[in-house]
Amino acid sequence: MASRVIGTFGGEKPGALVICIGALHGNEPAGVHALEMVFQQLAAKPELEFNGRFLGLIGNLGAYSSGIRYVRQDFNRIWFVDRLQQILRRRKSRLQAEDKELAELFEIIHHEIEAYKPDRIFFLDLHTTSANGGIFSIPTGEGPSLQWAKSLQAPVILDLFKEVDGTLLRFARNGHFVSGGIPIQTLGVAFEAGQHEDFLAVSRAMLAIINTLTFAGCIEKGSLESPNEQELKESAAALPKVTRIIYAHHIEEDDNFKMRPGYRNFQPIEAGEHLADDATGPIRSNYNSLILMPLYQPKGSDGFFLVKEEE
Repeated sequence: MASRVIGTFGGEKPGALVICIGALHGNEPAGVHALEMVFQQLAAKPELEFNGRFLGLIGNLGAYSSGIRYVRQDFNRIWFVDRLQQILRRRKSRLQAEDKELAELFEIIHHEIEAYKPDRIFFLDLHTTSANGGIFSIPTGEGPSLQWAKSLQAPVILDLFKEVDGTLLRFARNGHFVSGGIPIQTLGVAFEAGQHEDFLAVSRAMLAIINTLTFAGCIEKGSLESPNEQELKESAAALPKVTRIIYAHHIEEDDNFKMRPGYRNFQPIEAGEHLADDATGPIRSNYNSLILMPLYQPKGSDGFFLVKEEE
């Protein structure tokens, strides 16, 4: 099994702590591969001036090793303080599946923060989607997180963070990785790098990591490079710059949800359009809008989202 810690860099100089996480969903390997390649670049540049510290992690290690989204529960829907406290009171030898992942990942991140004592913390959560065209970033708010998200050179989705409970980024933004209520500015952005098997997804995730290190003040602009960088910028240029969530279709296991085939991210749809089916019958849109993250995989708690472009 792979190591949960992909790599670390810096720490000799004060600055921000940048924590990048790949494979919170185990069937999304692009973020892990991107982190491996960025750490290889950093190792090849010992002369690089680096302010702060950089940590790269595999989120759901067990699911990633098996190539599945999760073992028992969606690992990006269970980050609640009361659950963590219950898990930490149990013997580690008795923890299984996502409970074990939660305890281990929390302890690594918490220890890193305690040891380095950063002035700011940046959490970059790297993902891919089951549908094509999924290139966008999701800030945890509309202040500094939004400015950071815009710097990643991909469409920005507003209000999606509010629609999903139990995420690692919500847990982090609320300061739960930091002991004793110490006020450390904590920012979070989730980055979707494209479809799971898209060969450019790794390059997009690399560019998001590099742009994050630049935005956080760890490196100077141009210090690191992503393959296909110009092609990635051109592909994002054709997509809407900023959109806002207007509808989220959440699903339960017994809904028998099935997305109709052929939808891709940011595809325009019309009010009344037949988008999917479940145990109750057809599911139709109530809006003229754009569709986001239509579900084309067996596991998942969100069927699709509808967004509108900000003027």
